[in-house]
Amino acid sequence: HELDLAPRFLAPDYRGSGKLQGKRAIITGADSGIGRAVAVLFAREGADVAVLHLDEAADAKVTRQHVEAEGGRCVVIAGDVRDPAFCAKAVRQVVKAFGGIDILVNNAAFQLHCERLEDLEDAHLQETLQTNIAGYIQMARAVLPHLEEGDCIINTGSETGLFGSKALVDYSATKGAIHAFTKALASQLLPRGIRVNAVAPGPVWTPLNPADKAAQDVADFGRDSDMGRPAQPEELSPAYVFLASPVTASYISGVILPVMGGPRG
Repeated sequence: HELDLAPRFLAPDYRGSGKLQGKRAIITGADSGIGRAVAVLFAREGADVAVLHLDEAADAKVTRQHVEAEGGRCVVIAGDVRDPAFCAKAVRQVVKAFGGIDILVNNAAFQLHCERLEDLEDAHLQETLQTNIAGYIQMARAVLPHLEEGDCIINTGSETGLFGSKALVDYSATKGAIHAFTKALASQLLPRGIRVNAVAPGPVWTPLNPADKAAQDVADFGRDSDMGRPAQPEELSPAYVFLASPVTASYISGVILPVMGGPRG
């Protein structure tokens, strides 16, 4: 809520058409940024949404208000996806509230720039690894007993998982791991009819990206993209709807969908 200019997440020109009618979704890191934008569009398409977040209660409250304004039921659960016990407990809460789960969006993330690998501290490394890849695996493991044929998991990858980022070595490594996890789990779950895909965003204007940057660096954020600017969260969220809905993506699994503002080639 302190980010100025505020990220755009409402996608006012997007018209829902019931693509997710009756679906029940968990979205991690849904208090702000991409997660909030996805929660809003999921609700606009008819889904009920569980908003999982770490500790930004004020931001999560705003997400809830917008989900409910779209007509969806919403539960908000605070906790850390690095903790397997929290993941299991959160899933139980959502099943109790909604009667089941059809969609998991793994979106929670941690990043902190570090110019030299020698300066990467153990605590920093573990937070990146445990949030970005262990948390995704733990949430998927907790949700899977409740998923059925036609359900899906969507992971948030990154262009850094494809091309790397010299000041985000650990973050890039986890995003590459998310891409591999997506493909491997898609293969494993194919016989069960559960689809697994990922979205790989380019630079996106969310609290995650400018949080540890100087003002001048923030001003230049995203200028090296092919479009010369960062995306807004509302420009990412339709990709998640596309992958979540069996209407549009019933024959798509194991895909890393790039939303990068250009070919990046």
